[in-house]
Amino acid sequence: MPIFKPPLIKISVLSMSVLSVLITQNIHADEYIINEKIENALQFGHSEAKYGTVKFDLRYRYENDDTKNPAKKVGNASTVRLRIGYLTPEFHGFQAYAEYEGLQDFGANTYNSTRNGKGEFETILEPQEHELNQLWLSYNGLADTKIKVGRQRIKLDNDRFIGNVGWRQMEQTFDAVLVTNKSLANTTIKVGYIAQAQNIRSMVEPMQTPFLNVSYKIKDIGTLTGYGYWMDINGSTPAPYNLHASNQTYGVSFTGARKIVDGIKGLYRAEYAYQKDYADNPTQYETDYYHVMGGISAFNVTAKVGFEQLGGKGALQTFDTPLATGHAFNGWSDQFLNTPADGLRDVYASLGTKIKGVKLLGVYHEFMDDTGSIDYGNEWDFLATKTFAKHYSVIAKYAYFDGDNKRFDAQNFWLGVGVHF
Repeated sequence: MPIFKPPLIKISVLSMSVLSVLITQNIHADEYIINEKIENALQFGHSEAKYGTVKFDLRYRYENDDTKNPAKKVGNASTVRLRIGYLTPEFHGFQAYAEYEGLQDFGANTYNSTRNGKGEFETILEPQEHELNQLWLSYNGLADTKIKVGRQRIKLDNDRFIGNVGWRQMEQTFDAVLVTNKSLANTTIKVGYIAQAQNIRSMVEPMQTPFLNVSYKIKDIGTLTGYGYWMDINGSTPAPYNLHASNQTYGVSFTGARKIVDGIKGLYRAEYAYQKDYADNPTQYETDYYHVMGGISAFNVTAKVGFEQLGGKGALQTFDTPLATGHAFNGWSDQFLNTPADGLRDVYASLGTKIKGVKLLGVYHEFMDDTGSIDYGNEWDFLATKTFAKHYSVIAKYAYFDGDNKRFDAQNFWLGVGVHF
């Protein structure tokens, strides 16, 4: 494995270490008093939010992206993301929310955001942009039903098909209608329609995407979910927001945890989905998706092993999830945000624990085509994060991809702090 020495990392690590110590000391000194004063101020002096609530989120991140691609220079991004919004009090079942989101880079930023004209550097999708991140109106005056209309965050199940890509500084939100109904026992029905997505590049992509997601909770066993997504994507930009990404997907999943003995739980997930072309997609195809996971949680340690497969039958005939939170799957180095022409099989194992409030996680991936005959490479991922006093966090994250089949090796490093109210 190559030695990892990006030029800004020593300065960044030192800065973050000092900042995290200061945050820890100051928060623990008057933790509850400080938080109560801030929360009270954001609710205009009323704990019951009589006049609504101001939401505030500030996050700094340093990111380094280094591959062995000789055509690209090492990418370094130092950015601060601000979100600030206002949630009205509820009035006769109605409630509204508006939120600004902006990203500012600073320092000697040398990276390609895809919008800054620095194509000679590695791509780090953190554009320096400002946007209306959310603007929605909701109504819950109907029994067991909530209706939300406008630009909003949508996260379905584990974000494998529709998610907000929350890892990136500029998240993905949707201009949509979402109806959530819980009138049937243990059942949640989500039905909606997406007119366009505002993606992580801070660009709006038109589409007509109705969706249906129905889940049923089985006590002490797990959740059974069935879904259908019909993605008619009209964009002309590169994948995943073009006509070739239009697809219809039908699937079912079962996920849960069950007590084995005191202090020990079994974890499991089984999922299958079928996908084919839809709407104006010029390429006809049919393909499948599988995801099986088993694990155990015991003595403050969680271990999992899994198998995820996205089918591929040639170029433009692959199982695609264009609205997903792709970073959460198939390795944090983001080598497989677009499914390879021969498909993707990801065999993975993870081990996680928490020590003195610090969450530690390690994940290993073996990547190959959907038949297991072509090796793509393997990846190691590591994460350490800690939350202080509910509102403050520090994170360090690393990914190393060892590529095969003419794929470049790659390594990524992230370091960040955040404040969220």
